[in-house]
Amino acid sequence: MAAIDLIGTITNPMPSAYQHLTGTNGGLILFFTNILRVIFAVAGIYAFINFILAGFQYLGAAGDTKALTAAWNRIWNSLLGLIIVVGSFALAALFSQLIFGRADYILNPTLYGPGQ
Repeated sequence: MAAIDLIGTITNPMPSAYQHLTGTNGGLILFFTNILRVIFAVAGIYAFINFILAGFQYLGAAGDTKALTAAWNRIWNSLLGLIIVVGSFALAALFSQLIFGRADYILNPTLYGPGQ
């Protein structure tokens, strides 16, 4: 009796950028790479939301110097945090290029096992 294929085959819609990571050494590397990407995305979204809230705080200050100072401090802290996150990404790429010859080596490393 032949099996009935009701659903069909499912192909991966994602590009094969991580195809080299699907072997025996890809699980942990892919996991940490995805964690770093999520951290960068969350940091960017947090900074954007913090800028918007600080803008509303600035508009609602109505000339109160303490509220204006608090709003400006919030804006500068958000900007400083965003600069630190982007700077860490840029420094990782720079050191990776200088040491390993590939700018994405630290953030997307290739590890070789005993059989490779």
